[in-house]
Amino acid sequence: MRGAGAAGRGPGPIRLFRKLLAKTPLPLRGLRARLVTAFALIAVISALSTGTLAFREARTGVLQESQDTVIQRFRTSVDTAAGGLPVTPSRAQLQNAVGEVVSTNQAQSWQVLATYGNLRASNAPNNVFGLLGADLRRSVRTKRAAVFQRVNADGRPYLVVGLPVTSNGGEGKEAELSGVVMYLVVPQNTEQAYVKSMVNAIRHATLVALCLAVLMALLAASAVLRPVRALRQATRRMAEGHLDVRLAVNGSDELADLSRSFNDTAAALERSVAELRRLEAQARRFVADVSHELRTPLAAMTAVTEILDEGALRLDPETSEVLRLISEETNRLGSLVNDLMEISRFDAGVAELHLDEIDLAESIQRTLASRGWQSRVDTRLTAPDALRARVDPRRIDVVVANLVGNALRHGAPPVRLAVSMREEPPGFAWAVIEVTDRGSGITEEAMPHIFERFYKANTTRGRSESSGLGLAITAENVYLHGGRISAANLTAGGAAFTVELPLIREGTSDNAATDAW
Repeated sequence: MRGAGAAGRGPGPIRLFRKLLAKTPLPLRGLRARLVTAFALIAVISALSTGTLAFREARTGVLQESQDTVIQRFRTSVDTAAGGLPVTPSRAQLQNAVGEVVSTNQAQSWQVLATYGNLRASNAPNNVFGLLGADLRRSVRTKRAAVFQRVNADGRPYLVVGLPVTSNGGEGKEAELSGVVMYLVVPQNTEQAYVKSMVNAIRHATLVALCLAVLMALLAASAVLRPVRALRQATRRMAEGHLDVRLAVNGSDELADLSRSFNDTAAALERSVAELRRLEAQARRFVADVSHELRTPLAAMTAVTEILDEGALRLDPETSEVLRLISEETNRLGSLVNDLMEISRFDAGVAELHLDEIDLAESIQRTLASRGWQSRVDTRLTAPDALRARVDPRRIDVVVANLVGNALRHGAPPVRLAVSMREEPPGFAWAVIEVTDRGSGITEEAMPHIFERFYKANTTRGRSESSGLGLAITAENVYLHGGRISAANLTAGGAAFTVELPLIREGTSDNAATDAW
């Protein structure tokens, strides 16, 4: 019972096949390799099974025919030679009978032994008749028919026949055993050679069938894989943005149906993407047009509010508060319009870099000083001229101002700004600007969308008065420099925004630095 239970818990054929497939190298798991293997196995199994059946039937027929022929000749020869033997023959008479049987069949390489009681007569050495088995000798004494047996000695096949000699009992009487037994030992070298030739023929046929199966498998795999490869290439081109790619449809099989389905899907996707692009272009054009049209009235409104601000102190408190609100909202509206104009430039692909080699630490200090943030931000900057980068100063000012302003508005003190340099990969240097705060951090739901346009993580950092474009503009400016930006939560609490800008080294080009990451 234990053995049966252990066997029952063992892995089945399917599980073993899966384990073997998992250990198979990847190139051998492909459709081509599996088709070739399947065709080869089917060919080998078919050839071997057919060859085995044909070999067995042919071998049986050859041996049976040879055996029947030998026994019939032997019986005829014995009847002729033993017809004149007396009831009690002498050894010389037995020898004469043996000689007559052998001379009648000289071309057959027969080895004959005649026995009567203890008398022996033969035309071959005694060791040859060691092939006579005890069962054959015992059977031939009690039967009136020939008894035969096939034996192998020293790797050679022999047919051994035992034939009892009967005496005529007279008219109306059954023939009786005379006591004389004739034995025949015949080598079957010819039959063995014929069987070997059949084995070789079957082996050659199996090899030919295997080669043909492999060739057919390769042809079938090529026919199957051709549309599959075309589908793979078309899918890659579609992933690259070539939505007009189509497949040639040939035939009416499953692969042709798959190609038709791909073409229908690609056509539907192309129409959908074209419509989305049209709507997106309209939306971008609308934003750009509205932003441009708003700039003129906003300029006038800003000028008016500045004049009103100058005289607000001479007005009553209620009117002064109304003027202050108008001034703040006008400034906010102006900032929003400027942000929308900046975004429209990125969308239109007309945003340009005006590069200049600057000291990053000095540029960051100017950004903080122009906005009065020196006392509110803990800076950890590099020494003067220790970290110089070829960047667009105005855009780097926007990046730093947006990140620090975001931390001051939505985070909690202390707000820290650190600048450092990192070598990655070898041969390239990166300027790293990191802004951290000790606020509540960024929620897990908001993290994937933190740099999206108009996204506001209200549940993360309280009510926001910004437009939701600051971090999106920051990211676009960083990407324009060939850099990268990321956001994360600190273990001790708060958020961290990291900007990495490629530094141009001597002997490297701008493109090389941009493509480094």
